[in-house]
Amino acid sequence: MADTGRLERPRGIAARAGSWSARHRWAAVGGWVLLVILALAVGSMTGRVDVSESEQVPGESGRVSQILDEAGIDDAAGETVLIQAKGGGLTANDPAFRKAVDAVLAGVRDTGQVTAVHSPYETKTISADRRSALVQFEMRGDAEKAADHIQPVLDAVDKAGDGHQDLRIEEFGDASGQKAFDDAFGDDFSQAEYSALPVALGILLIVFGALVAALLPVALAMTAFLATTGLVAVVSHWVHMSDTANSVMLLVGLAVGVDYCLFYLRREREERAAGRDAQTALRVAAATSGRAILVSGVTVIVAMAGMLFTGIAEFKAMGLATLMVVAVAMVGSVTVLPALLSLLGERVEKGRMPFLGRAKRRGGSTESRIWRAVLRPVLRRPKLSLALATGALIALAVPAVGMNTANLTLDQEFGDRLPVVNAYNHIDEAFPGGSDPARVAVKADDIDAAPVRDAIARFRSEAVAKGASKGPVEVTVHHRQNVAVVEVPLIGGSDEGKAEQSLEVLRNEVRPATLGAVDGVDAPIGGSTASSKDFNDKLGSAVTPVFAFVVVFAFLLMLMSFRSLTIAVTSIVLNLLSVGAAYGILTAVFQHGWGAGLVGAEGVGAIVSWLPLFLFVILFGLSMDYHVFVVSRIREARLAGRTTKDAVVHGVVTTAGVVTSAAVIMVAVFSIFGTLSMQSMKQMGVGLAAAVLIDATVIRGVLLPAVMSLLGERNWYLPKWLGWLPDLAHDEPAPARQPSTPVGASPMPEADERPRHARV
Repeated sequence: MADTGRLERPRGIAARAGSWSARHRWAAVGGWVLLVILALAVGSMTGRVDVSESEQVPGESGRVSQILDEAGIDDAAGETVLIQAKGGGLTANDPAFRKAVDAVLAGVRDTGQVTAVHSPYETKTISADRRSALVQFEMRGDAEKAADHIQPVLDAVDKAGDGHQDLRIEEFGDASGQKAFDDAFGDDFSQAEYSALPVALGILLIVFGALVAALLPVALAMTAFLATTGLVAVVSHWVHMSDTANSVMLLVGLAVGVDYCLFYLRREREERAAGRDAQTALRVAAATSGRAILVSGVTVIVAMAGMLFTGIAEFKAMGLATLMVVAVAMVGSVTVLPALLSLLGERVEKGRMPFLGRAKRRGGSTESRIWRAVLRPVLRRPKLSLALATGALIALAVPAVGMNTANLTLDQEFGDRLPVVNAYNHIDEAFPGGSDPARVAVKADDIDAAPVRDAIARFRSEAVAKGASKGPVEVTVHHRQNVAVVEVPLIGGSDEGKAEQSLEVLRNEVRPATLGAVDGVDAPIGGSTASSKDFNDKLGSAVTPVFAFVVVFAFLLMLMSFRSLTIAVTSIVLNLLSVGAAYGILTAVFQHGWGAGLVGAEGVGAIVSWLPLFLFVILFGLSMDYHVFVVSRIREARLAGRTTKDAVVHGVVTTAGVVTSAAVIMVAVFSIFGTLSMQSMKQMGVGLAAAVLIDATVIRGVLLPAVMSLLGERNWYLPKWLGWLPDLAHDEPAPARQPSTPVGASPMPEADERPRHARV
């Protein structure tokens, strides 16, 4: 056993935190539990403030919602029922058609759940061929809760359809659409989130072969998530949150929480297997893996902070929530984890699984024979390995050059298996844009003033005359609030390109000549098409600053953490290669349809617009996890006296098992989301899983060792003119001399050959 009394004082934040926690075990554990409880309690008391409709979309679309909110005009959940003749024969003039309309009107009124019911014969919502008509109404009460009481209305419409088999009678609207999607995909998404935990636990059981050891990473990740949930609720009073941000927070929190605990725990077990006593093993783990966790955590936090620069409320919510959960998981890993390991001692091996982890327990070696076998040809021919791996990743990335991003239509997002999707399409075919019109919020000092009324009338007529709409253009005036809402069915309907052309005509031609010519009138134009365009425009303008922020700050952090310009540059290049390959795979599968049948993505033809930027930020952060962990181990071996080539071998083969295990967990969790029916979630899951798999295998197992082998001592190059940079490498343990180990040889045991003072 080591003489721990002669150990020198731990250096660095991670080492000192781990040492303190190991000495004050109950205080550290109790403090963590108290933090989680207090965070949840305070969060429960304050409540979470979610992103409002006016915040969700930037530009004019958000301004429309803002005007209506300020005026106290609540948007009711609107519903539309299509009555349409099947084949030839009936028209809206026929008694049978009128009878069907009357049946729908009477049925929905009798439910007591609707208001403002309008007959198509009153509103003139009858198609030009007289074969289709629309019954329109609104749901009573809060629009957000309308889906909860839409079922009686749906039943009434179905009953009317059963009584008129020669007509198509279908309903689509805010409440019916929300209910259909919740019924079809709500449970699906929840099950995916809940199944992530048992999947991660199952893989950890295989990795550690012991129940207690496997439970530690999951427990840390989930307590970090719970604590952050409470903290996010408090912060949401300044930066509003959302359910989407909460789901992303769970994914990232589980990923980094498990990773950090895995890195720490495996290093502690490795040191104990090498013959160190429990206290020394903890100190070494704290000074090495603990430091890597801090560097990695800060890098991930910086990457997530990039989303704050988009100016889009949903992205800001996701960015803040994820960087907070990473920060909490990072703090927990370097504080409460050492305390738990110190408390458990040998009991961390309790609950051993038969046949799992037995070989590792017997031999004590943490090296991966598979990766040592892979490294032999890589380091024997590093140039060839570099060329082949780089060529393969570039080939994977090539399809991304023609990436087509778009806001997915209902057909693309959900397919045609939902009745409401078919209803939407049928309504859009008969009344282009009528199911989802542009909305103009006209705000004036006096909405009833003659110039304002005249401008609104001219806007209505010019919208049709200029070819932006076929009508009818409807106006609702709220006299008391001095606001009018104009609804304009856009020519193009669900065809995004044509609908945007119609929107441009409204914004750039019709409005300036009518409403824009009246002083004191504000008339932003919103609606679904406008929201999509404004969102994409804002997102497009944010791409360059977000990419630049993430890359530059990640570069600086790597430069200061490893005191090497070469490592900083190569880390950025390798991460960009993995992101590019993920983009290419996404484009090939979801846009070009190569292998789309394997993931249920036939006919999508586009990448959801928000995904590329989201993936870049998430992947850049998560990739740094592995890079920092592997390179830290390589640098540690180099400082201990190994040659660069031997340090690369040592670093890769001793971390390969951990990196592979962490990657398998991430890939498995992300793949669960790749099985969802919603194409946006499927694309996110496939993109994340593919990128993590590539990063943990091709990047870390082939490209990184090949590049570092070719660079040799230039890996540690830092120009003198950069010597002024802050030194974040000072918290490493004092290096111990280690003998060089050829690729094919077994490493010398480290425990008894290092000077006693260096065992920190």
